[in-house]
Amino acid sequence: MTQLGFKSDKGIRRRNNEDAFFLIPAEDVYIVADGVGGASSGEIASRTTVSRIADFVDKNPLHHHSGEEEVIKYFLRCLRAVNTEIYESAHKHMENSGMATTLVMAYITGDIAYIVNVGDSRGYVCRGGEMTQITEDHTYVNSLLKEGIITEEEAKNHKEKNKITRAIGGEPGIEPDFFRIEIKPDDRILLCTDGLYGEVDDASIGKILSDEKYTMQEACAKLVDLANRRGGRDNITAVAIRV
Repeated sequence: MTQLGFKSDKGIRRRNNEDAFFLIPAEDVYIVADGVGGASSGEIASRTTVSRIADFVDKNPLHHHSGEEEVIKYFLRCLRAVNTEIYESAHKHMENSGMATTLVMAYITGDIAYIVNVGDSRGYVCRGGEMTQITEDHTYVNSLLKEGIITEEEAKNHKEKNKITRAIGGEPGIEPDFFRIEIKPDDRILLCTDGLYGEVDDASIGKILSDEKYTMQEACAKLVDLANRRGGRDNITAVAIRV
């Protein structure tokens, strides 16, 4: 029996919440997005993205697709359609200019989890209290870090640390990353926006997620509360799945 938790909050410093999430327990699909863009367009991008993915999954049941290649093709077809819609809307309507969104999504089938990401929203697996980041941030700072140009310490305080290099709707084409991982009973999968991991270190997240006294719903509420207490500089969203 899968146990789920979720919580989203605008944080302390922001006027509105441009994060969005959607859970489809019947298909074991879980989605988190973090919108970017002026005015309310980030909100539009993230909410449109999660709802369009949910519609696609509803109309195209996943049980017809098995094996890694088929699953990747399925989600690529979905995300390409969503990307085109967001990109065209951003270029058609002046008020939506520059809008886009990050995305991290999990699909669980048996003892396999597929994690998909575009941008810097993250997917983690927590096993025995140990946090493992599955996704890789699509950010300018992470590319500098990978090339050895800056250190991890410099990356934390870099003035362009929020500059993303890939997003849904950012370009005419899309290049998501796909990860296939084996999961074990009692693993926790966490999908979150940078408003959480930007304020709370992995060790603290793992401690809360693996604490047996919390349900996943309580754990998500604790994580969001902690992120706010440590600054709450951005919107915060956490979705947790206990296998």
